[in-house]
Amino acid sequence: MKDMDTAISRAEHEEFVRRMDEANERQSKRISILEEEVRQISDLTISINRMSISIENMTVQLVEQGKRLQALENRDGEMWRKVTGYMITAVIGIVIGFIFTQVGM
Repeated sequence: MKDMDTAISRAEHEEFVRRMDEANERQSKRISILEEEVRQISDLTISINRMSISIENMTVQLVEQGKRLQALENRDGEMWRKVTGYMITAVIGIVIGFIFTQVGM
């Protein structure tokens, strides 16, 4: 007699199955959406990682170019200082030579 009290009708069973099928469809759609979002996040993470590596490489290249530019700027400055030094030496030599010729040496 107890089994009869808990038994459900065929209509109730079919309604339960229909609702479970609808719930399964909704869950399947949600899972599909989540899987797509996880894939997109994974792709984005990979892209960000590649961009990070690219920026690091560009930074290294910029530092190297900065060092080479500094060396070129220093070389021009050194050359100018040498030319200036030679000109000052020549002027001092001329002045000393003029003084010695005036003194009679």
